[in-house]
Amino acid sequence: MNAMTDPERIPVIIGVGQLNDRPESPELGLDPPGLMAAALRLAEADAGGHLLADIDSLAIVDQISFRHLGNLCGPLAEAMGANPAVNYQSEAPHGDTPIRLLNEAANRIGAGEVKLAAVVGAEALRTAAGLAALAAKGEDKSYNAVRNVSTRRDPTYAQAHGLTAPVDVYPIYENAGRAAYGQTLAEAQAESGAIWSGMSRVAAANEGAWIRKAVSAEDILTPGPANRPLAFPYTKLTVANSSVNQGAGFLVASLAEARRRGIPEERLIYVGMGAAAKEDPSILRRDRYDRSSSMDTAIRRTLELNQMTGADFDHVELYSCFPCVPKMARRVLGWPLDKPATVFGGLTFGGGPIANYMSHAVVSMVERLRGGDGKTGFLFANGGYATDNHCMVVSRQPVAAAQFPQDFDYQAEADAARGPIPELEKDYVGPAKIESYTVFHNREGLPSSGVVVARTPEGKRTLCHIDVADPATLGFFMDGAVEPVGTDGAIAVAGERRVWVR
Repeated sequence: MNAMTDPERIPVIIGVGQLNDRPESPELGLDPPGLMAAALRLAEADAGGHLLADIDSLAIVDQISFRHLGNLCGPLAEAMGANPAVNYQSEAPHGDTPIRLLNEAANRIGAGEVKLAAVVGAEALRTAAGLAALAAKGEDKSYNAVRNVSTRRDPTYAQAHGLTAPVDVYPIYENAGRAAYGQTLAEAQAESGAIWSGMSRVAAANEGAWIRKAVSAEDILTPGPANRPLAFPYTKLTVANSSVNQGAGFLVASLAEARRRGIPEERLIYVGMGAAAKEDPSILRRDRYDRSSSMDTAIRRTLELNQMTGADFDHVELYSCFPCVPKMARRVLGWPLDKPATVFGGLTFGGGPIANYMSHAVVSMVERLRGGDGKTGFLFANGGYATDNHCMVVSRQPVAAAQFPQDFDYQAEADAARGPIPELEKDYVGPAKIESYTVFHNREGLPSSGVVVARTPEGKRTLCHIDVADPATLGFFMDGAVEPVGTDGAIAVAGERRVWVR
């Protein structure tokens, strides 16, 4: 009997659990290990109970909200009454982590190394922020879990131009993508609004989502006091909401183990094969900003490995930290705009618990498929600055092509497909062409600065500032009358800065 037909080597998801913790005051909130334990207990109950003490693999998604707790492997296993032979925490909190850990669990089951595996993660940034506020008031001076780790005395070249956090960087992809798709600003915004409004409707119907309120595309796109502009063209309602206390986890077993434990066949969700690839960690070492070869490779290879096309899926979860990500992904997958891009609710409305979002997606996908609403789902995870990609397939029925263990690393293929990386010329002055751009806004919603990613006549890449005090310049970049991307202009010295001029 080969691995494809041996029930001891076929991985299935047998239990899922997720929760939202909404404490009335910070000191009452659960911390990440508390959320993780609660999520695993829910997954255990979902699978029929009395499983956690027997797990032989425990994989934890790294968290950021309570960094002082360190590695949680030992304490969490002890809390579960388990002594797993495989027990590890991911090396960093990246958005692709839950799907990678699912793939690794499937590989260990396929290799016959384990029979029962748990994957879990949680974030309690809401509680951490509240406790930090108490500490600042002197009520608990010993607490120091939340720190501004992005502050640096010697900023990098990108940071010196405002490209510091994900919300600053992803608009570079958004604006480049709009131009590449041949869309006007209005058309690109309408696509964002349609995707995000659809996600809000999914969240409204999902008990596990953080914000359960359907929001219209118009309200998502219209700036206002509750929806301030952040970095053009993104507003608050189009970005991930990390101010949550959420935990989610799932249990994966061999088909034989599931049957031995009497879990009904209709409760089992079969795991298909996966593929992963990454971009360079540096945002300035990307070949382009209108697509990602690592994303393309991960999605296309996952389809090929499972012998499927986008039309074979009833549901998808397209990672949604910012609109440009599901926009790129759905074009590779062939997923239509009028079908929901999420089963959980997206990182704005479902909730954005840093690296653990896709654990919630797995939970919601399993619940949706078990409910008889379709047979097959596609999971696309993304992390970093459009850096990390990992995709997998899950199904109510055995995936005929699936065979574990498998090598899900397609980095070499993604690297071969990538175009040349432009050389960086930091102090360039002279004629140039706009590759992409964004305009940053302050907390009052007013333009505060901006950045242009430009190409020199020799094809080198450089950055320069946008003079947001000049109405004509600001209008050029934001009013949609013309497409700035691809436009010729120049970089000139203005005081101590290099700025874009037309």
